[in-house]
Amino acid sequence: MPQSDDKRLVDLAARIEQDDPHFARSMSSGRPIRPREYRHARAWWVLGVGLVLLTIGLIMPDGLLIATGLVLSGIGVQLFDPYPPQSGGQERHPTR
Repeated sequence: MPQSDDKRLVDLAARIEQDDPHFARSMSSGRPIRPREYRHARAWWVLGVGLVLLTIGLIMPDGLLIATGLVLSGIGVQLFDPYPPQSGGQERHPTR
C-alpha cells in the first residue's frame, strides 16, 4: 500500500529540520532564507583573507604568513562543500 502524501510531507519536513534547522525555522516563520548549500559568505571571507596572507607572505618572504595563508585558503575552500561529512562514517548522498 503506498504512503499517503501527508506522511511523505511529514518525513520531508523532518529531514529538512535535521539537515538545516535554521532554514526550517525561517520557512515556518514566513521569512525564508537561503538553504545551507547557497550560503557562502563566510567561505568567501576566509578564502579572501587566506589569499591575501599568502600573497603578502610571498611578497615579503615570510614562511609563517605563507603557511597561514595556505591553511586559511584550504579552510575557505572546504567551507564551500555543501554536504560536510557526517559523523559515523556515512558517505555523502545529496539526493537521499
